[in-house]
Formats: sequence, C-alpha cells, structure tokens
Amino acid sequence: MWLGICFRQIWAKVVISALNWRWLLAFTAVPCFLLLPFFGITPESPRYLCAQNRMSDATLVLERISKTNQAALPPGILTYNRGIEVDQSAPTCEIDHLLPVREKECTDDNAMSSKSGSLAALRSLLSRNLRRSTLLLWFVFYANSFAYYGLVLLTSQLSDANRSCASGLRYVKSEQDASLYKDTFITSFAEIPGLLVSAVLVEWLGRKATMWCLMFTCCGFLGPLVFHQSEIWITGLLFGARACAMGSFTVLCLYAPEVYPTSVRSTGVGIATAIGRIGGIVCPLVAVGMLRSCHQMEAIIVFEAVLCLAAIACMLFPVETKGRDMN
Repeated sequence: MWLGICFRQIWAKVVISALNWRWLLAFTAVPCFLLLPFFGITPESPRYLCAQNRMSDATLVLERISKTNQAALPPGILTYNRGIEVDQSAPTCEIDHLLPVREKECTDDNAMSSKSGSLAALRSLLSRNLRRSTLLLWFVFYANSFAYYGLVLLTSQLSDANRSCASGLRYVKSEQDASLYKDTFITSFAEIPGLLVSAVLVEWLGRKATMWCLMFTCCGFLGPLVFHQSEIWITGLLFGARACAMGSFTVLCLYAPEVYPTSVRSTGVGIATAIGRIGGIVCPLVAVGMLRSCHQMEAIIVFEAVLCLAAIACMLFPVETKGRDMN
C-alpha cells in the first residue's frame, strides 16, 4: 500500500505536468483492473459454502488453510446446523463471544433469507452485548479516516495557506510548485515507520493502548502547527503525525474483526469501514476550506479535538483482544 502511495506522488508530478489531473485518475485506475483475475482464484469463505450446502467445498478450503498454517483440523465431520440460534438477549458479556473456534461447530445463526440475515446481523451489532463496541468502533473509524486523509491534504495546503495568508492575497492554486510533490513524497514514507511501530506496540501494549497512544502522539505532532511554521517544520511534523495516524488505523483494522463473532463479523467491519469513509469525505471541508479562508489555528484544533475524542473512545472499548482466540 505505502509503495503505491509513494509511487503515486512521482507519477502525479509527471502526468499533471504533461497532461492534467483527469489523466492521472485514469492512469491510477488501470492497476485496479489487473486485480480482477485474482478474484476468480480467491478461495470462498467456508461459512458461506456451508450456508450454500457445499460442505465438500468448505472442507477442501479448510484443509488447504490448515496445510498452509501447518496445523491439523479438529477431528470429526464438518456440519452446519441451521436449527441453532444464538440468543443475543442472554445475559452474557462481549468476552463470551470471543471463544476458540474449536469450541463451536460451523452453525448458522439464523435460517433466514439473505436480506433478513443482514437485518438480523445489524440488530446483533446493536444488541446489548455488542452495542458499546459497535458505536465506539463507528466513531473511531470515522475519526481515524478524518485524521488520516486530512493529514494528506494538509501536506499540500499548509504551505500554500501560509504564503497566501501572510501576503494578504487570496489563495492561489499552485499545481506546478515542485515543493508540493516533494513534501507529499516525503510524508508518504511516514507510513513505513508507522507500520513498524504499530507492529511492535500492538503485541507489547495490546490493541487498545496502542491505538490511543498513537492518537495522542499524533495530536502532539499536530500541536505546533496551530502557529505558522517554516516549510521544513511543517513537513517534519506532518511526517510524524501521518506515521502515527497510519499506525493507529492499521491496529484499528486488526482490532475490529477480533471484536465480533463470525456471524456478524463481515457486516460489523463493513459498516464501520463505510462510516470511516464518511470521515474522509468530510475532512476536506476542514483541511482545505478552513485553510483557504486563513483559519489555520481553527482547522488544526478541529483535528486535535477529533483525535483526542477518538483516543478516549479507544480507552472505553470494553474488550482487549490481545491473546484471545477468535470466534
């Protein structure tokens, strides 16, 4: 991912200088078509195959997985009992859902149609057992996407805003500014240390602590940007902030699937990710709109507030999934 982001900065300078941004979008979409053949050879979910009564295919997928991981499958025959339902109203805590896979058979939580099953999964996400985790995840995904994509935009907007606001002139677009591509290219490399740091901390501190530590550190890097800084300081501070944002987002994507049981995992993570994309849509109003209006201090304070609230939300997660088996 980070390699593609770094390459995109070089490609942007070449294409936009020679053509325009529309050609850049067209060229960057080409690699997506190269992925299409791989979808045909990607193994299907065993649970989905069980739901379609394709037990032999599900067994083959599980055997392939066990062989790849050099682990033996549990003894017995794979069954799929549609008559068993999980009582979501039972007085159990969220930790009870995080049981080892071997303690349960591959069962269907509801014998409904696809549409009814999706509604049932949504109700399960907002049930008493999972409501707290679900609502907190929705906000943290929103805040993390808001911060990450906002930092990407700040890289190109802060220097231009400082120049235009200091001179008293209206914001002037400067696509040909070579420093724009250089600063964006440098800050893109921040994702490498961000991934490395998160990989170390997540097994040392746990999922929750790693997320809120990285978010508070991100706030620390953004703090000095409340005031006008030189270009080199802006690039350095945004480098650190983007590394922390990338690290926290990576751990969040690891934590979310571990919270939910198999029956609602894909629905839960999918909805949370979609809500996160809303944050990416809203952030230009702050990162671009406020800066072009010479409201740098207010824009940075908004990012700081969102990140602080997200860090507090991470502290309030009811479950720490480090070392636990997934259901």
